[in-house]
Amino acid sequence: MSKFRETVLDIDLKAVTHNFNFITSKLQENTKLLAVVKAFAYGSDAQEVAKHLERLNVDYFAVAYAHEGVALRKAGVTTSILVLHSQPINFKLLIEYCLEPSIYSMRVLNEFITITTKEKQKNYPVHIKFNTGLNRLGFNVNDSNEIAATLESTENIKVASIFSHLAASEAKEEKLFTLQQIEAFKKVAIALKNKLNYNPILHLCNTSGILNYPEAHFDMVRSGIGLYGFGNNSEIDKNLKPISTLKTCISQIHSLKKGDSLGYNRAFIANKDTKTATLPIGHADGINRAFGNKKGFVFINNKKAYIIGNVCMDMIMVDVTDINCQEGDEVIIFDANYNANTLAESVNSISYELLTSVSQRIKRTFYL
Repeated sequence: MSKFRETVLDIDLKAVTHNFNFITSKLQENTKLLAVVKAFAYGSDAQEVAKHLERLNVDYFAVAYAHEGVALRKAGVTTSILVLHSQPINFKLLIEYCLEPSIYSMRVLNEFITITTKEKQKNYPVHIKFNTGLNRLGFNVNDSNEIAATLESTENIKVASIFSHLAASEAKEEKLFTLQQIEAFKKVAIALKNKLNYNPILHLCNTSGILNYPEAHFDMVRSGIGLYGFGNNSEIDKNLKPISTLKTCISQIHSLKKGDSLGYNRAFIANKDTKTATLPIGHADGINRAFGNKKGFVFINNKKAYIIGNVCMDMIMVDVTDINCQEGDEVIIFDANYNANTLAESVNSISYELLTSVSQRIKRTFYL
């Protein structure tokens, strides 16, 4: 009887709990934790992961875009949600679902005040973001006077937090730059805070910042990749547990003779008799074409099998010449032992990219 299985992403919620507990163990008692669940919770499942983190009493969530927050609300998530890249076109939707925008420029600030006026909002929570060196989104550090004056002119909104984003908190060689960012944030956050008659939350650190710069935890920290099992450092990774296992199975085994070709464009030509296995996963599922032609690999019966030929949309082929296997056998793309970061590094990528590329068409299973 065939042992055939389908391609599945297993998500270990126990590992989420472990990572949550490890990260919170690094914080002061009163420091809040914001969980970043954007991009389908880094390629896993935002709704299930967020609901699990809510049961662990996480303080805040963050998503990139309003529609991600809407999906969480529809799933029953009630914890406050910060929208990191709020866009004016979605402001009405954002208010409808009680999502909190990151305000990063005077244009965005004025447009949000306009929509809150139309929607008859009072003290709607917003988050003021400053650019301290990442140069991606954020007010200039010299904008605090103008921001304060605008805030004083309206009762529509109220600042829930002031924040910024570290650019290189994982890099020891960039420590001086990071310390400069911390000081710049401290200066501008205090300047704006002093102009308000209340105390918004201050937050700066991402996962690497949490672990490397405890002096910069302020009132809250943000963790994304750490909750999913990666700390941007091999030593830290020992304390974290990857939450996802991407696995598939062998659909068919072929025996190639020397000179036979395999796959599109005949990218692989056998230079000896070769046994290959075809797997039901491809670039439409997140296995980028860069992994083809012996760059990437999978594991079958605890042995490494290199991807050969070009990656297809729905399939990859691997060399199993020296592996004892048969059709229906389980194949591990990545898991807690065969790390996603190691596979990503084979094509000069990072775990973030590989994890978030896992297609939504792949079945998710969850276990505690």
